[in-house]
Amino acid sequence: MSKKIAMIFAGQGSQAVGMGKDFYESSKLAREMFDKAGDRIGVDFKEIIFQENEKLGQTAYTQPAILLVQMIAYKLFEVECPDVKAELFLGHSLGEFSALCASGAIDYVDAVELVHNRGSYMQGACDKIEAGMMAIVGLDDASVEKVCADAQESGKKVWPANYNQDGQLVVAGMKADLVSLEQTFKDAGAKRAILLDMSVASHCKILAPAQEPLAKMMETMLSDNFLAPVISNVTTQAYSTKAEAVALLKEQLVKPVRYKQSILAIANDVDIAIEFGNGVTLKGLNRRISKELKTLNISDMASLEKVKEEVCS
Repeated sequence: MSKKIAMIFAGQGSQAVGMGKDFYESSKLAREMFDKAGDRIGVDFKEIIFQENEKLGQTAYTQPAILLVQMIAYKLFEVECPDVKAELFLGHSLGEFSALCASGAIDYVDAVELVHNRGSYMQGACDKIEAGMMAIVGLDDASVEKVCADAQESGKKVWPANYNQDGQLVVAGMKADLVSLEQTFKDAGAKRAILLDMSVASHCKILAPAQEPLAKMMETMLSDNFLAPVISNVTTQAYSTKAEAVALLKEQLVKPVRYKQSILAIANDVDIAIEFGNGVTLKGLNRRISKELKTLNISDMASLEKVKEEVCS
C-alpha cells in the first residue's frame, strides 16, 4: 500500500547563504532554474544566495530566493520519483506560495516574480513606520491572545501572527508597541519575548495596503490546474481552485498563519511529510506538534537520495 505524502515548504527565516549550492553544482536542471528565475526579475541568484550580501536579508529578494531553492528541490524529487504523488501541499507563510507552485497552479518562474513583488508590497506597507515581530516563548496561545486584545483596547497595534507550536507564538505590529509589551508577556508567564530582526509586520492589519496589488498579480498568474489540494494558512482547510487561492492568499497577508493547527488537521490523513528547501525548520516544528507524523527533508543531493530510498522504492 502506497504511503500518503504531504509536500511541505517553510517560510521566511529559513534562508541561509549557500542554500541550494549543492543542487546548482550537481544538476543542470537546477542551473537552468537559477538562470530563468534570475532573468525574470533581473537579478543573479548565484550572487544573492551563494555570497554574503545585503539582498538576501531584504524581503523582496529573500522570498523569491527561498521559493526558488524549494522548487528546485521539489523538481529534482519529481525527476527521481515520478510515480510519487502528493496527497496534499502545505506551506508556512511564504511557503504556501511554494505549495501552490508545487501543486501546479502557477509556474515556478511566475511564482518567483509574484513573491518578489509580494515582498516589495509588504515592505512598502511598512516603509514609513517602525514595524516588527516578536516571538513569545513558553506561553499558551490564549494568554498571548489576551495580552494582544488588551493592548489593542488601549490603542496599541499588536496581533498574533504565527501559531508555530505549543509555547511558541509570534506576534506582529508596531515595534514600539511590541517592546512596550515585553514585560507584560513575561508577567503573564512567558519564558522569553524576543524581538525578531524583521522590518515588516507579517500577517497583521498593517499589511492591508499590500492586499489588492497582490490579488491583481495572482489573478493574472494562477490557474485551476491543481494536482492536489493546498492547505490554507488562514483556515487550515484544503482548497483547489484559483478563486479560493486568490482570496485566501490575499487574506493571509493580514491574518495569522495557523501552522500548528494545520499540521494537527492533516496528521491523520497522511503518513509522511517531506520538507523541501533549505534547513529543517518544519521538520523540527512537526516533531513537537505531532509525534505521529514522520517528516523527511530534501535540502541537498544527499538528503534527496535518502528520501528517494525511503519513499520511491
